[in-house]
Amino acid sequence: MKKIIAVVRREFVERVRTRAFLISTIMLPVFIVLMAVLPGLMMSGTDRTSRVAVVDASGIGLGQPVSEAMLSEKLIDKPDARSRYNVQVFPASAAELASVRDGLIARTGFSRDKQTDAWDGVLVLTAGTLASGKLEYYGGNVGAVQSMSQLQRTVSNALATVRLGKSGVDAALVKKAMASADMDTTKVSDGKLTGQSGKDSFLIAYFMGFILYISILLYGQQTMTSVIEEKTSRIMEVLTSSLTPFQMLLGKVLGVGLAGLTQMAIWGGSVFVVSSKGAEIGAMFGMGAEAAQQSPIPSMPPGLLVVFLLYFALGFLLYGALYAAIGAMCNTIQETQQYAIFVTVFIIVGFFSVFSLIKDPTGGPGVTMSYIPFFAPFTMPVRWSMSSVPLLELALSLGLMVVTLLACVWLAARIYRTGILMYGKKPSWRELWRWIRA
Repeated sequence: MKKIIAVVRREFVERVRTRAFLISTIMLPVFIVLMAVLPGLMMSGTDRTSRVAVVDASGIGLGQPVSEAMLSEKLIDKPDARSRYNVQVFPASAAELASVRDGLIARTGFSRDKQTDAWDGVLVLTAGTLASGKLEYYGGNVGAVQSMSQLQRTVSNALATVRLGKSGVDAALVKKAMASADMDTTKVSDGKLTGQSGKDSFLIAYFMGFILYISILLYGQQTMTSVIEEKTSRIMEVLTSSLTPFQMLLGKVLGVGLAGLTQMAIWGGSVFVVSSKGAEIGAMFGMGAEAAQQSPIPSMPPGLLVVFLLYFALGFLLYGALYAAIGAMCNTIQETQQYAIFVTVFIIVGFFSVFSLIKDPTGGPGVTMSYIPFFAPFTMPVRWSMSSVPLLELALSLGLMVVTLLACVWLAARIYRTGILMYGKKPSWRELWRWIRA
């Protein structure tokens, strides 16, 4: 046991002391905090009231209902919030339109530091605007797609109200009847509310599937590369004098897996802290409670974090053993590609099966794949996130993973013990079978 621990310690230290490991481990939590804080900061800091001049050359007073609709728009969805627009109407005849418009444009597009009374934009309404819906806007913010869409919706609603009024229809009644439903979704597990919304469940599921895919692929190939490097440097001949091949394999896989699990625990813990302490973190940056609620980082329950780390550990040990066996079979990185593709295909299928679960977490294909050990590391945490999974099913999935893991380690160890001392020749499938039977 001491020899295995020595190998685990060496592999773990070799990974965690590298600059790439330290940078990636630190940078993702920093990125998570920024993702949680920046939307709120942008919401509280960049949204401001826009000064818009409305040139009304419609001849029917169209500027008045348009300006009222614009003044009713708020920066945030609260009755006492500031208006999104500060509007002033400039009536003009058809002959005066060009001169009034050009005079206002000459005072548009300046920064507030240079000219405090500058206009952010000029909206021009003509005689044909009500019938055709055509209008013109001149401003320094026309590249802001979201702002322009918001302005277009506001003006469109105002024009629709005027048209309905001219047709003898009560515009307020129509607006009330056509109001869209506002549905809030909350996840229920075993008859209890979890506090998670449907959007949170989707984001967590996608995040976990993607992180597992990248991590298992990355650390598994690191294990394979490490075996090849030690094999080509002939250090294996020294190690085999004091360690059995099984001890070397198990120590290497556990060491690299522990490094990966440490990184996953730090990343997952960062998500948990940021999602559960969003208000406190926002207050540190001077954000209000309402702005702090705009964080796109969903809440991550402690139970889900435990399931995620548990399946990551078992999944990595399973795939790490297979990658180590491939490394023992080959002499160069190029030779590993034709064997590694079989393992990589299982990882890719497992990742894409997540999308089937996102669509229907209780459907037959997703539930079946959560029991297949090669796919369970991807599918079962997602099922746990998006639906209620009985503990018996979770225990069965974990049990099948452990049994398959032991079988794969036994199989990989028999290939490993022969392959680590084979040089110069790539084994055929028949030779591999002989190694396993030997």
